Amino acid sequence: MAKRDYYEVLGVTKNATAEEIKKAYRKQALKYHPDKNPGDKTAEDNFKEAAEAYEVLSNQEKKQRYDQFGHAGVGGASGGGFGGGMSMDDIFSSFGDIFGGFGGFGGFGNSGRSRTRVNKGTNLRVKVKLNLSEIANGVTKKIKVNKYNSCDVCNGTGAKDSHSYSHCSTCGGSGHVTRISNTFLGQMQSTSVCPSCNGEGKIITHKCSACAGEGIVRKEEIISLNIPAGVAEGMQLSVSGKGNAARRGGTNGDLLVVIQEDEHPELIRDGNDLVYNLFVSFPEAALGSTVEIPTIDGKVKIKIDAGTQSGKILRLRGKGIPEINGYGRGDLLVNVQMWTPKNLSKEEIKILEKLKSSENFIPSPDAKDRNIFERMKNYFE
Repeated sequence: MAKRDYYEVLGVTKNATAEEIKKAYRKQALKYHPDKNPGDKTAEDNFKEAAEAYEVLSNQEKKQRYDQFGHAGVGGASGGGFGGGMSMDDIFSSFGDIFGGFGGFGGFGNSGRSRTRVNKGTNLRVKVKLNLSEIANGVTKKIKVNKYNSCDVCNGTGAKDSHSYSHCSTCGGSGHVTRISNTFLGQMQSTSVCPSCNGEGKIITHKCSACAGEGIVRKEEIISLNIPAGVAEGMQLSVSGKGNAARRGGTNGDLLVVIQEDEHPELIRDGNDLVYNLFVSFPEAALGSTVEIPTIDGKVKIKIDAGTQSGKILRLRGKGIPEINGYGRGDLLVNVQMWTPKNLSKEEIKILEKLKSSENFIPSPDAKDRNIFERMKNYFE
């Protein structure tokens, strides 16, 4: 199922300010909050969809990539997204401040839910080189990444075993502490993550020897990237959950894939169009001929009509690069240029001397040829 436009999900325009985006998300989140819609799967999906949209549009860098490349720019390499790949607790941990931090005021997310801190691993950035054929057709690439992964010995907990914990005395095992402060409005209650256990509610007494209690170890991992057709140099794709693992549980960071484009030896990319400079001899242009030219999919033959002028553009429709979002495809533009030989034999010179005096070889500024002289005139001016 195709993803909805993020601006449509939040009900804002592309010109919306950061504050307007935040207000729109808060409105959607409160409307579809699971505590307000118990057992409603549709409301839960809408809640996650709004969180995914806000995660992208509230981040200036991700927002720019989304505006330029659509969903592919922020998650096209994996097909996954923020809301779909994270739990409710992850969303509350990241955006809990949206619902309000004071007890009794906008306090959705607190009822029956332990607001523990969910750690998130750091993002990784890699560069992937693609040739023109891979860009045009899309490709699956397997890359080797050296990154932090969850410790296999302790399953990412950082503890030696299940008995290597003690109850956190600061928060009483709840993972959060409540404070009451006096204000001009009266007493206000606020809740924050416990500073002693970082929201875990427990303290490790015996650490795992394999990871020294961190819950993560560095090792190589082979990751498969599904890169869509139509990407471009400098474009960044995001693979959700393939970055560094978080310390002692939590969610993984993302893998940011930066596209590098290898130059084709003969074809020049211009947006979604391709340009090929075809050099023909004078006899080929004057008499007409059939020539072979390169395309992304191999060699093809095209016809050069008799009397073709230097500078004429032949368009091969649909032989370019596809749009990143799958709508349409560019063309292959063949730029015909006259090739003039530098070294002539005596016999060739005699033939050309005879042709030079022929009326057919004297340029005539008629309707068909006038554009050539106009281009020369503009060039010298």
